[in-house]
Amino acid sequence: MRQKKNFIGQFLQNKKMIGSMVPSSRFLAKKMLENINFKEAKVIVELGPGTGVFTDRLLELMRPESTLLIFELNDTFYNQLANRIDDPRVHLIHDSAECLGEYLTNLGLEKADAVISSLPLANFPKLLRDKILEVSKQSLSTGGKFIQFQYSLQSKKVISTKFEGVKIAFTPLNFPPAFVYTCYK
Repeated sequence: MRQKKNFIGQFLQNKKMIGSMVPSSRFLAKKMLENINFKEAKVIVELGPGTGVFTDRLLELMRPESTLLIFELNDTFYNQLANRIDDPRVHLIHDSAECLGEYLTNLGLEKADAVISSLPLANFPKLLRDKILEVSKQSLSTGGKFIQFQYSLQSKKVISTKFEGVKIAFTPLNFPPAFVYTCYK
């Protein structure tokens, strides 16, 4: 209950950066992660984890030798994750998602096999949104996946122009209901 209250408070303070009043559901987490081949994925990136609903599931499914880069810009969510996650596979980064490429290089990682994004792209200025989508695509290995959820189809056109293949699934068992974009490089 405290986590939900805190999430609502952060939403009210940062509506442009936080897309919902409540954390994502386990149903949305399942839909977001179902197209990742965890047996082969070596590097996974999560953008905007909030309270870590997807993060927890990623850590359960990832191999012991895999790496997870987590980008969280919100101070409160970052601190909560830093206090809660103690896993050698994780690099928790308090920086913008648009810096993804730099961090991959600095950590000696060539490409990511999957980028999972909870960022409210529709709320972002066009320049920032486009930069995040472009750096996400550039950071993916061939055959890699960019997986993004949104609460509307407003971003469909812009996402479709950035990736060769885009599949959209609907998750009604989330508040609010969400669309999951699975994009292929």
